[in-house]
Amino acid sequence: MTDPYPLIFEPILMPKVWGGRRLERLGKPLGDDTPIGESWEIADLSASSVSGAGGGAQRSVIANGPLAGRHLGEAVREWGEELLGGRPLSPQGGFPLLVKLLDAHQNLSVQVHPPESHADGRETHAKHECWYVLGAEPGSVIYKGVKPGVTREDLREAIERGRVPEVLDSVLAVVGEMHEVPSGTLHAIGEGVMVAEIQTPSDTTYRVYDWAEEYGRADREMHVEQALACVDLTPPPAIRTGRSGGVLCENAYFRVSELRGHCEEKPLGAGCQAVMVVGGMGASVASASGAFEEIPGRPGTTMLIPAANGPDAVLRAGPGTICLVAELV
Repeated sequence: MTDPYPLIFEPILMPKVWGGRRLERLGKPLGDDTPIGESWEIADLSASSVSGAGGGAQRSVIANGPLAGRHLGEAVREWGEELLGGRPLSPQGGFPLLVKLLDAHQNLSVQVHPPESHADGRETHAKHECWYVLGAEPGSVIYKGVKPGVTREDLREAIERGRVPEVLDSVLAVVGEMHEVPSGTLHAIGEGVMVAEIQTPSDTTYRVYDWAEEYGRADREMHVEQALACVDLTPPPAIRTGRSGGVLCENAYFRVSELRGHCEEKPLGAGCQAVMVVGGMGASVASASGAFEEIPGRPGTTMLIPAANGPDAVLRAGPGTICLVAELV
């Protein structure tokens, strides 16, 4: 059996009608001119939604160390509690986080994800997510929730008349801000926005509007009744702005903090953690005791730190480094 060590993975690149080419700036090998909307950094799904990732399994392949070439699920089985720190597996039996980078060259579809009360645990799964804004063109927005006073009947009428944007609430996208999007929240990432997304491992998506007329997109399946059944019309959580070590998002499944550093070391602490290097000259994760080799990471790198390594792990920050640390709770 291999001793636990920090993992990095091959990115899973997702072509999307709304995608662009900016993920190349974060070191992603985009290849030809196909618009790429998502880079799945950490994934362990035995199946995905047909309306999301196409219906098949999506599992990250390990890119470093003795387990290179094997997928994350194999590390979960081999290391167990040493990886997860006693935290439960996902309802699908896999690693309980899904971590992505997204590039919205166009508006994403307006959609909602089901809460636990509307997820059967087999084909539909609850999805709680958060977005940390990495890039935003002038005037670009995030759509999140509905305007005050909008009722379920108002939303149905807006869907039927193709006027959903008129009832959506929106805010300017600002680099460095965190948007928490609980399940049941109607939402869309707007044109010109790049985000790091941390979520529970599901891609069950109910669309109600796809900007088809605005962008000349081919019609895609809508899920009106499912969306209306599970949409939450109460205001979403307030936007949070980080400070080094500050918590940006916390729910029953994960906690996300921001770490900023400049040529210094910061202990990461206990627990299974995903470290996303999102700014500055890069960072690395090293062992204080020499138990594992140092793992370097330029911006765009995501590292998974097993719980067994957490107390021994330190983040070595390059100039202007910004990292997001997502911890299982």
